[in-house]
Amino acid sequence: MKKGLVALAALLLTVTSFAQQKIKTEDLSKHVGDSVTFCTKIFGGIFLDRSKEQLTLLNAGGNYPNAPLTIVIGSDTREKFANKPEVFYKDKEVCITGKISLYKEKPQIVVCNEKQLVVK
Repeated sequence: MKKGLVALAALLLTVTSFAQQKIKTEDLSKHVGDSVTFCTKIFGGIFLDRSKEQLTLLNAGGNYPNAPLTIVIGSDTREKFANKPEVFYKDKEVCITGKISLYKEKPQIVVCNEKQLVVK
């Protein structure tokens, strides 16, 4: 029984590791719809506290408006963060894991959990 559980756990870890592709900046647009891991510097961000959605937007890989990727954090997710994301992650090297989507033809990852952002 123990061997079966160990084998199942190993299989799940293997599948999970293949589900997340590490990609380069120039390949972001080629991976829309894919779950990826992208490592880069956070150049800044903003909390849109006066907007209806109260989103937090982080500029990954460059300054706004030329950031190759935007990290989007909804208000309900932001509440679960230990620190203000736009302050805490600024100027830090991080790895972001999530599904790439497009907003106005620019790549973004919507973060649903603080664990999706890992400081290097």
